Amino acid sequence: MRSKKTHAKKIQLDPIYGSELVSKIINGCMLEGKKSIAAKQIYTAIDLIAQQSGKNGLEYLTEAMENVKPTIEVRSRRVGGASYQVPTPIRPERRDSLAIRWVLNAAKARSNNPTRTLADKLAAEIMEAHENTGAAIKKKLDTHKMAEANKAFAHFRW
Repeated sequence: MRSKKTHAKKIQLDPIYGSELVSKIINGCMLEGKKSIAAKQIYTAIDLIAQQSGKNGLEYLTEAMENVKPTIEVRSRRVGGASYQVPTPIRPERRDSLAIRWVLNAAKARSNNPTRTLADKLAAEIMEAHENTGAAIKKKLDTHKMAEANKAFAHFRW
């Protein structure tokens, strides 16, 4: 058992928007430590969103991420030799990280048209998430459905 609680590392705000959310998205998108390339892709995606929607790109992104954030998930709990899927509420930090991961994975999984960059795919996925459609929203709904189906086991929560 730990002697003291570990503290989460403070994330540096991104230099252009001063947003922690954009910083987390850049860190999630980064491959092999190439942060500047990831940052260019994210900023390009935000600019594309601003052009296509006619609204502030950062506000649009924030609203889209709020739509993707799940509130409840299932966790395996072993009770008397049987494993149960127990629905549990999600901490705010985990909600953020799940939403970011789902949006980035959905964007990467979009059609592999060689002319479309990750910035294009990410902008399209964020636009869909803002309208409550798309693969990231489907992932959230599947998670909520799973929790709803297993709410009979909620009394096993620890």
